[in-house]
Amino acid sequence: MRRSPKIPGVSIHESSYVDMPVQIGEGTTIWHFSHILEGVTIGKNCSFGQNVVVGPDVSIGNDCKIQNNVSLYKGVLMEDGVFCGPSCVFTNVINPRSEVARKSEFRSTVIKRGATIGANSTVVCGNVLGEYCFIAAGAVIVSDVPDFALMAGVPARRIGWMSKAGGKLGEDLVCPIDGSRYIEIDSQTLQSVKCI
Repeated sequence: MRRSPKIPGVSIHESSYVDMPVQIGEGTTIWHFSHILEGVTIGKNCSFGQNVVVGPDVSIGNDCKIQNNVSLYKGVLMEDGVFCGPSCVFTNVINPRSEVARKSEFRSTVIKRGATIGANSTVVCGNVLGEYCFIAAGAVIVSDVPDFALMAGVPARRIGWMSKAGGKLGEDLVCPIDGSRYIEIDSQTLQSVKCI
């Protein structure tokens, strides 16, 4: 029976596989039936749900939560504090064919700090998801996403703004959760107001 390596400070369920070499930060938990492929870098205090596949050569920051049935393929770069909802989908080739090798055409997907990707959403490769953006369940991302944008639909479009705390902003652009304030610079740019 194949066993995953023991990594100090990391909890790996006995049903999961970790292929070496990898780097996994302290406090990270990998649950049932998951597979971490070689060349993967995972930060501290991350959580991987059941049936998650990562890699090869994927980079994940600190404090990320990857829910059940998510596959993060080569080309994904995830910053700190990202949430991936159950069964969300990432791609790495724009025009796949079973009979045509396209590994030289992989496109990267960058997910910036604090982004939330809802359950059953799809992120088409080659795009950047901005800081603290919020992708609604079932949305299909086909272009870059601005920081703090609330995206929904197929294809996804911006339907509002979200705060850093995860509150939907109204017309006053004040977070209903923590009272933080924002300014809309233009239709694609929201900026946090620093309180003194």
